[in-house]
Amino acid sequence: MSVALLALSILWLGLIAYAVLGGADFGAGIWNLFAIGPQARRQIQLINKALGPVWEANHVWLIFLIVGLFTAFPSAFAILSIALFVPLTIALIGIVFRGSAFIFRTYAIDAAGPAPRWWSRVFSTASLVTPFFLGAAAAVASGRIEVTNGNVQVDLGSTWTTPFALAIGAMAVSLCASLAAVYLSVEARNNHEESLAETYRLRAIIAGAITAVLGALGLLLSPSEAPLLWQGLVTRAIPVVIATMVIGLATAAALFFRRYSLARILIILEAAFLLGSWGLSQYPFIIPPHVTIDNAANEPNVIVALLISIGIGMVLILPALYYLFSVFKLPLPAPGVEKKEEHITDEVSQEKSI
Repeated sequence: MSVALLALSILWLGLIAYAVLGGADFGAGIWNLFAIGPQARRQIQLINKALGPVWEANHVWLIFLIVGLFTAFPSAFAILSIALFVPLTIALIGIVFRGSAFIFRTYAIDAAGPAPRWWSRVFSTASLVTPFFLGAAAAVASGRIEVTNGNVQVDLGSTWTTPFALAIGAMAVSLCASLAAVYLSVEARNNHEESLAETYRLRAIIAGAITAVLGALGLLLSPSEAPLLWQGLVTRAIPVVIATMVIGLATAAALFFRRYSLARILIILEAAFLLGSWGLSQYPFIIPPHVTIDNAANEPNVIVALLISIGIGMVLILPALYYLFSVFKLPLPAPGVEKKEEHITDEVSQEKSI
């Protein structure tokens, strides 16, 4: 394996990490839009609790992807920045607005006046728009980006407004919603909120079904809209595609039988296999039909230095992220347990004082 391919493989793992972590954050914002009815306040509180401690940490993977891409494949980074300037800029604006609105909404939730409602709308809208445009940027796989002597030959709107790109953008939204619904069902079960767990279980099943339909639509459009991607899919990635479908069915079954923790593992695997099938189908291209891994790669010594830096960084980041999630995502004790423990502690203290 060349150092360029190794670097791209590691970056693809970073993309998967951002999808299953940051994507769930976007999905939680989408479900915030549907927080209506008698459970609305409890749903918003659950979303705030699920996102509050970790949402900023999840964007580490986006920064990792950007820095890694322009270091290891600078020409590909430049081409993508030009050809996908519009959707990527909108996605960036959405990330900024979403994060700001989440903070303002969280601290204004009990405030009087329209401020909490407006910030909540901004949060939900940005959470919906951002994954759509990030998904639409998958138009890179369509082969419509022409590069001649290093110059990009493309209209700023022609690559990401095709039926294929729009279908993938919609699928990205539904996938984020599926991830978030499964995670929130686990969060609700851990908080002993059975009614909320049931609500998000049903939403996860519906969102998963929509994701499957949109994925099938993307496959149907691929032969005409993204022929190189389709050719790679049927020759190299078909086992991974089949595995993705099987895992999707297993996820639905786990949700049906209320195996929430198992469903969370399976939905993560489904997202990973989905993105993995895309990477295998597009190989060896970074940007079909001209930009390959080899002709876009930086000097080998630069990539080696990057890989060493990534190794050092992961030694520091991964334990810190694990500790963060373990601290804030541990299940709460069942109702009455805290009071019982407090009572036992009081009795022990009294015995000691005697």
